[in-house]
Amino acid sequence: MAGSVPHGRARQGAVTTGSVTRLTPESAENFIRANTALMRPPHVPEIALYLADEAHDLWHRTEEQLAEIGLPPPFWAFAWAGGQGLARYVLDHPETVRGKRVLDFASGSGLVAIAAMQAGAVAVVGADIDPFCEAAIRLNAAVNDVTVGFAGSDLVGNDDGWDVVLAGDVFYEKPFADRLVPWFEALRARRAEILVGDPGRSYLPSERLEKLASYEVPVTRALEDAEVKRTTVWRFA
Repeated sequence: MAGSVPHGRARQGAVTTGSVTRLTPESAENFIRANTALMRPPHVPEIALYLADEAHDLWHRTEEQLAEIGLPPPFWAFAWAGGQGLARYVLDHPETVRGKRVLDFASGSGLVAIAAMQAGAVAVVGADIDPFCEAAIRLNAAVNDVTVGFAGSDLVGNDDGWDVVLAGDVFYEKPFADRLVPWFEALRARRAEILVGDPGRSYLPSERLEKLASYEVPVTRALEDAEVKRTTVWRFA
């Protein structure tokens, strides 16, 4: 789940927003518990996630302030519109993933991965290069009584035989989009299903996409340019 700031390779970060130390699974979990609360995304109330809101210090820090204390932008702490739309579609159309091996690419909080497991996927891997995402996905999966695997490397160009690839909010930056399109083309060529959730990001390759569904997804002006984003789920064709 990409955000409104550029998605660079994440730096290892702090235990609290006031000090920097080596990131460990325990320190990452402690940080998440201290800076978020369990909430239910408005468009996917079936799923609970550790998220930040106006009550949390993490919400108010800018990307520059986070960098000063050694933290990457916390994309994992928010339920982005593309991810909410994609999760909604998967829950409403469980046949999309039922009995299949699924990759949730740029997983963030793990929202879409959790939806895929709830819809009957046989196995789901959440992939994200932010090291906090491993802890976030583990915590969020446990709260929702599912198991989600994790991959922390850059998987663009790789193929682990997934039946379905889910990608929410990934076409926000041209260099990244330019890498994704040929990868998706290669996966599609061997008949993998690729579904994209997108609220109108700038570099969406619309000429390669087939529209499946559209939703009006409540978001916040602190993250987006409107309180409701029209979000479309597409099949990469």
